[in-house]
Amino acid sequence: MRSGGVDHPVATALPNWGCVLAVVAHPDDESFGLGAILDAFRTNGTRTAVLCLTHGEVSTLRSDTGVLAELREREFGAAAELLGVGWVALRDYPDGGLPQVSPGLLSGEAAAAVAAVEADGLLVFDPGGVTGHPDHAASTAAALRAAAELDLPVLGWTLPDDVAAQLNRELGATFAGHRPDDIDIALPVTRARQLAASAAHVSQAIPTSVLWRRLALLGGTEHLRWLRPPGLNGTGTVAGPPQAGPPHAGPPQAGPPQGGS
Repeated sequence: MRSGGVDHPVATALPNWGCVLAVVAHPDDESFGLGAILDAFRTNGTRTAVLCLTHGEVSTLRSDTGVLAELREREFGAAAELLGVGWVALRDYPDGGLPQVSPGLLSGEAAAAVAAVEADGLLVFDPGGVTGHPDHAASTAAALRAAAELDLPVLGWTLPDDVAAQLNRELGATFAGHRPDDIDIALPVTRARQLAASAAHVSQAIPTSVLWRRLALLGGTEHLRWLRPPGLNGTGTVAGPPQAGPPHAGPPQAGPPQGGS
């Protein structure tokens, strides 16, 4: 990250939190998107928790919404167990309709989850949603509002801009990424648990999913930005200095969901 024209080193380690809470929009976001990062937190001894705001009942891959909601709830539970997540909550806000839900309701859900698990920090999708899905952007906005009220740090998962651009060229997707100097943590990861958890989402992890190409392009690294740095409140420690200026948030992207969410 650049601040005042000065570079600081990109960190390669996660903060030393006692508990991290991931706030996501759909069942499978915790695996397809954040799975390797949650596994890395767990490996470091951090307790992991996931709040998911919808049942993902309006997936573009299936049309039987009632049955699909029940199926995706079971898949979510199985995937969380494979990732070693210690606490999960699945809410029933409308899939595809999170931007229309009262912001106070969604941030209240995030704040209540923070209190339930005593989270030291939050993990979310980047503010633009990464994939272009409006629900992803709305869930992140809710987490950021709760974090501001509770004075907690927030890490946002993102893609390098070259990876996003290649996915968009190859697959007609709507990914949004960030320049290397906007990325704060380039995290070495292993994929075994993420792949197992992703496979547990049987209704979504189809052979043609963009997930597989994204993982191939990323290899053994995930990328994160400080959306609320720990320096704002002194919560947690990181390897390498936090950003010293306001985060650079990519513009929200309109378009269909990617990866079946």
